[in-house]
Amino acid sequence: MTPSPTFARRVFFWAGIYGLLVLLPQYFQDAKIGRLITEPLAYPEQFYGFVGCALAWQLAFLVIAREVMRYRLLMLPAVVEKLAFSVPVFVLYAMDRVPGQTVAAAGIDLLLGLLFAAAYLRTAPPKDEAHAAAAAQ
Repeated sequence: MTPSPTFARRVFFWAGIYGLLVLLPQYFQDAKIGRLITEPLAYPEQFYGFVGCALAWQLAFLVIAREVMRYRLLMLPAVVEKLAFSVPVFVLYAMDRVPGQTVAAAGIDLLLGLLFAAAYLRTAPPKDEAHAAAAAQ
């Protein structure tokens, strides 16, 4: 079975585009977001740090989409990036500490994390090729 980079290319491209569309406006909505979570943002540097780091990952997703096989290993930290947000949000929601809107965003990130994992698995090199590469070293 040969690797299938088309699926991975599409997943990472559209995840990157979606992320840019969702995150860029947040740079200009800190006051509104503070009101949505019931109080003004006490630590705006953490908010902007989160948004900036997340934006950097969206660019990484677009890089992965351009050369899927070359950047295949970056798919693993991309999965972690999605789970590092979604899993804690579900836990916080169970503790009644985040609103439902946040859970919706976490659900999308969880789905993307699962798609990233599927993309990683679907781009695995054939076993013969992997064994030959390992033996050559």
